Order: sequence, then structure tokens, then C-alpha cells
Amino acid sequence: MSDLARNIKGAFDYLPERQRVRRDITKILTECFEKYGFSPVETPIINYLDLLASKYAGGAEILKEVYALTDQGGRDLALRYDLTVPLCKLVAMNPQLTMPFKRYEIGHVFRNGPVKSGRNREFTQCDVDMAGADSLTAEVEFLTMTVEVFQRLELPIRIELSSRKLLSGIILLAGIPEELTAAVITSVDKLKKIGRKGVADELSETGIEPERLDRLFDLFAMPFDQLCTEAGEGNDLLNAGIADLKELYGMLDAAGITDSIVYAPHLARGLDIYTGCVWEVFMTEGGVTSSIGAGGRYDNIIGKLSGGRDIPAVGMTFGLDVIYAVLIERGQANKGTETELFIVPMGTENASVALAMGLRREGLRVTLETVKRKMKKSLDYANKENIPYVIILGGNEVEAGRITVKDMANHTSEEFALTDYAGMAAYIRK
Repeated sequence: MSDLARNIKGAFDYLPERQRVRRDITKILTECFEKYGFSPVETPIINYLDLLASKYAGGAEILKEVYALTDQGGRDLALRYDLTVPLCKLVAMNPQLTMPFKRYEIGHVFRNGPVKSGRNREFTQCDVDMAGADSLTAEVEFLTMTVEVFQRLELPIRIELSSRKLLSGIILLAGIPEELTAAVITSVDKLKKIGRKGVADELSETGIEPERLDRLFDLFAMPFDQLCTEAGEGNDLLNAGIADLKELYGMLDAAGITDSIVYAPHLARGLDIYTGCVWEVFMTEGGVTSSIGAGGRYDNIIGKLSGGRDIPAVGMTFGLDVIYAVLIERGQANKGTETELFIVPMGTENASVALAMGLRREGLRVTLETVKRKMKKSLDYANKENIPYVIILGGNEVEAGRITVKDMANHTSEEFALTDYAGMAAYIRK
């Protein structure tokens, strides 16, 4: 094999057996998105770098992973690293949109970051967003939809839920100066990766006293009901976060999904755009520890791109590649085939083409043998490709006007008139 025939690290080819898994995931996602009233859009992969790098976008951390390039006109461009910023641009460019604008998009994004299981450099995001929604019922819609998606995927999950208001308020309650809030959130977002000691070591470099850090982690470990009693007055952010979560939990209880929700006050969601409730979705078992979905409220970014219009928004992403990794790990790959019937002409090409077209008009997925080989080799091919039914069409069958449909799995067969397309289709789809 030539040295040229290779992929870069973190980019993959997906052969049919595995691509079917990805197709099945996106089919379930699309059906759930549309069930909840979202409509499809498509946005460009290439964007102006200043859009993706603006203060309205992902912040310094994400910008370290941007693939930047220059076109022939000398313009600074970049490949999109998510689908949220392009959505915000889309809404800003189309002020005629009716609000709330509910959209979903499934597309490739690119991040020049470390590669691990479930985290690639080129990957597919499945985003669903609601622009112009200022009520917490929007968050409920996303969370109930998330539970339904993973029920249909047959994956056991937990949804870790918090609020950026709550987190900022907890930081203040711990006695940490307000001007250090952003630095604390950045470090706390790494808690699962580097642990409490790693976060404490990072934050100690900012001058935060150890006793304040201990207080911070004590507050993180505190049950929500107890935190509510600790809040007191004067901490508007904390009280606003508590009020949001209380209201949200009430609606989630009414929706019957609280068993899937885990209170996680330390949850930060690294992007700077989030302003309210945030959540991440994790597997409750297995070796994939990355989040397999995440989202939250971002009330400012679209408005800033839209010249100051007030456009609150909520959205989330489902990681197709990490969900795919989970399904492969769990052995839930679709080993089937798109083809329902394989027709092998035995010197009867014209009749075989006519037969194939007649059955396709009945809705069957039919393929013709296109390689000149012995019948046994053709049948071996059908077995290897998991094609469930085969017709071998020879001159005797054409002359008699009768053909046999072979059931490859059960080793049975059924005879039909050569032009009984409806009967053959019914038999194959029984």
C-alpha cells in the first residue's frame, strides 16, 4: 500500500457495517428532533476566523484547537469547531425569522486537539437549538428529548445538571473574589480530568487561600436542599441559580424524568457563552468516560451578533462519534445490509434487469450480480454481505415464467410467477 493511503490521526473512514450504526443514530436523533418541533438547517463549514475567534464565540481554550487557513484572497478563515456559532450567525443574518426559531443541524466540525476514545479531530455534531426562548420550559424540552433519545438508543445515561448562575454564586459564597470567577470556572471545568488536587493546585497559583478552596469543595459536595439554606441574602447569582433549578426540577418531576437527572453544582461547561442552566450526558457504565451530549442556556451571543437584539437561546449537542464509540464498545453494531434481494442472471441479463426494476417499483432494495463468476461464488457473496434473499434467473425460469426466491437464512424457498412483483415483495417483507 502506498504511503499516501493513510488518514491523519483523529480522522477515520467508516466502512458500511459501521456507517450503518452512525446512520441509525442520526435517524433516531432526527426523528426525535422533529418530534419536538425542530426543523433542519445547513450552515457553511468554512467561516471567517474573526467570527469564530470573536469574544462572542468559544473563548481562548477552544481557539487553541481551531484549524485556521488563508484563502487566495488573503482572507483569514477557519473550519468551524462547533455548530453553535454558525447558528448564531445564521439568526443574526436573518432578522425575519419567527421566534422561537427551533432548528437542528447535523454536520462535520473540526478541532485540532488531543485524540482519545470518543474524541476525534474531524467529527460529526448533531445540534439542536431554540433561539428566542426565555422560559425554563425550553430547558425541559431539551432534557426530556435527551432522555427519549437515549432510551431509543438503549443506552443507560445520567444527565448532570447545574447552572452557571449557581456555580458563580457558589464561588462567591466560598469567599473567592468576584474577579477570579472566570479563572475558577476554567479550572473547575477540569475537575473530572485532574481531580480535586489538580484544580486546587491550579487555583492556588491565583492566590486563593487554601481555606477558601476547601470551602468551595465543601459547597460542591453539599446536597442542593442544604445549599438552599446556606444561600442567605446578598448573593443574587446564587439565589437566581437556586430559583432556576427549583423551578426546573418541578417541571422535570412533572415530566417523569428526575431519575435520569444528577445535581452537579461543579459543572461548568467550558465555553464562555453559557449564562444559565447547563448539563452534560454521561454513560452510567462502560469504558467511554467522555460526555455523549451536552448543552445549556446562552442568552447573550446571538444578541451581540445581531446588533444588540434580545435573543435568549438554549441548545445542546449530541456527539455522534462518541455515541458511535459507545455502541461499538457495547456490541450494538448493525450487521445487516441495505439490500433485500440479490438477483443472479444466468445468461438472462435483459430479463433480470426487468425483474429488478419491477421489484424496485414495489419498494424493494434490489441489487444485480455484476461480476461474471460461478453461481457458488455469487451465493458466497450474498452470504458475506448478509443479503437475505436471492433469485437465480436462468433461461429455463424465463421460458416457464416461474422463478424461485431463496431465503438464505432459513434455507427455504418460494416459487412465484416471473411478473408477480407484489407477491415476491410481500414474501420478502413478511
